[in-house]
Amino acid sequence: MALSPEQCAIVVLSLKVSGVAVAACLPLSFALAWVLARWRFPGKVVLDALVHLPLVLPPVVTGWLLLIAFGPQGTAGLWLERWLGLSLMFRWTGAALAAAVMALPLMVRAMRLSIEAVDPRLEQAATTLGASHWRTFRTITLPLALPGVVAGAVLGFARSLGEFGATITFVSNIPGETQTLPLAIYSALQVPGGEGAVVQLALVSVVLSLGALIVSEVLARRGGRGGHVL
Repeated sequence: MALSPEQCAIVVLSLKVSGVAVAACLPLSFALAWVLARWRFPGKVVLDALVHLPLVLPPVVTGWLLLIAFGPQGTAGLWLERWLGLSLMFRWTGAALAAAVMALPLMVRAMRLSIEAVDPRLEQAATTLGASHWRTFRTITLPLALPGVVAGAVLGFARSLGEFGATITFVSNIPGETQTLPLAIYSALQVPGGEGAVVQLALVSVVLSLGALIVSEVLARRGGRGGHVL
């Protein structure tokens, strides 16, 4: 059951794509979670729906929309190519973008629940005692919400590891560049006699994803007074 060098490279690429996706998505996820948890404004329901849209859209549709926006003729794609010299097409960075988009709703949900669990009276008391809004956030809100933030990041990492539809639609299935674990399993299924590779890669996927889910749930329960994010 030992993994071959090619399979090890697939696992490493998957971990890199998922890690970059979560790191890039984390600030935006927290900002959206904060806005949805604490702000009241017209159109909040629409914003909430847009954030969670990747959960209900077919992943292929999400990948197609990314292709339109970040492809060679897309607005965002042309801007990145012209000003930053960055192309996401058929690159592992494009796979990371697709994984980030698919992980965003789960990360926002976990962080939002954690922020909502922080008692506003603690923040009001700190403000009354003279603490600035930034100090109150840094010393009270963020430490109390941190387990949920970490849980959301771990949950997003697990979701990124399993991303398939948006990735293959947006950046294709290129060995050594965009072929993550789900895509490698799909490729092995198309090859006669590839059952052994499927079993090996599937076991790795199960172990990594299950471990991430357990860690996420434990952190959420510790930080959310028994709540959960799933």
